Amino acid sequence: MSRTQTTVGMCAIVLAVAAIAIVSAQSKPAGQIPRLADGKPDFTGMWDNPKEPGSRAPATVFDKAKMAPFVPGGEALFYEPRTGDPRHDEPRAFCMPSGFPSAFLGPYPVQFIQTPQHLVMATEFMNVTRIIPLDGRPHKTDIEPTFYGEPVGRWEGDTLVIEGRNYKRWSLDDWYYQNPKEYRMHSEAFHSIERLRRVDADTISYEFTVDDPKIFTKPWSVQWEMKRHPEWEKTGLFEMVCNENNRCEGGKCKDSK
Repeated sequence: MSRTQTTVGMCAIVLAVAAIAIVSAQSKPAGQIPRLADGKPDFTGMWDNPKEPGSRAPATVFDKAKMAPFVPGGEALFYEPRTGDPRHDEPRAFCMPSGFPSAFLGPYPVQFIQTPQHLVMATEFMNVTRIIPLDGRPHKTDIEPTFYGEPVGRWEGDTLVIEGRNYKRWSLDDWYYQNPKEYRMHSEAFHSIERLRRVDADTISYEFTVDDPKIFTKPWSVQWEMKRHPEWEKTGLFEMVCNENNRCEGGKCKDSK
């Protein structure tokens, strides 16, 4: 065999090995998904707020095009005009709750803490915290409805399904900043369904379903994702303090007398 033939043969081997390496790298996941001792995916960590896949803008409002049709009378129940009363138009100016899911959609970090029994979801916004049991227990039938509802989680393979019930009637999102004549409200029959799945070490696929039979003809869903930010773990969540009896709603202060 000539030197030229040997060189060509060696090049072919090198190219073949490189091609195999590239295919192998492409077939591997972006990162191993961490798991608890019981084998369930571990969502523990600091995460960015939910966003449309590939978007950098926070999902502060729902896409109107993805909503289901209204039941008769549902549109009037869903939309409310701003009244000029800030306790209605922007209750957070008085330190009233933002409600769910609104509180978790703004541009603030969200921290997850997970054990085999519970998932804790805490957002930096107004220090809102959800404690979610993971045993699939039934929802209570004798409790007072609340702004953030009663979430209960269960596992479907590697997907965590969280169902929320027992909500007060409250605002669904921040759409009223874009259209003050369309203050979006959910009813007290609001039923939320969240499906969370770690697709790689740094990404959560987050499907959110709105089921409100007093307003919509059927449930409808949006697809979001959350990105992990381990660099935020050093400082953790910052404290957001809201003072009661705020007299400067909308930046306009007034005498308390």
